[in-house]
Amino acid sequence: MRTFTTLDEVAGAANSEIGTSDWFVIDQDRINLFADATADHQWIHVDADAAAAGPFGTTIAHGFLTLSLLPHLGSKVFTLENPGAKLNYGLEKVRFPNPVPVDSRVRAHVAFGDVKELPAGKQLTVNYTIEIEGQAKPACVAAHVVLLLS
Repeated sequence: MRTFTTLDEVAGAANSEIGTSDWFVIDQDRINLFADATADHQWIHVDADAAAAGPFGTTIAHGFLTLSLLPHLGSKVFTLENPGAKLNYGLEKVRFPNPVPVDSRVRAHVAFGDVKELPAGKQLTVNYTIEIEGQAKPACVAAHVVLLLS
């Protein structure tokens, strides 16, 4: 776990690997709860019988479920304890190259990208690659942009 307590420490880690989270299981209960929260009950996610006959042979996690795990998985790798607000500014280039079959384990590889100066602080890009255990292609690749205000 890396802890950053100043904006200068964050800037010093620009364009570097930060670490890798522990494995996290994506089970059917989590998929169903996400389907309920988003009203996305497509059969490929929630109907085990239909999904068994589908292209992946089982249910798969929603891509946005995988994406929504970035804050949790990232919190196992680093913390930003610098003074001031930390604001989610958005995402850049999100891709889902590989589906996440039910009961798979995923983890995040985290790297800091650019750190840009702002009048009120810094803009940090955090690059995530969500790996599926035993799979060559990642489940998700995303760049999360965070505003760190002083």
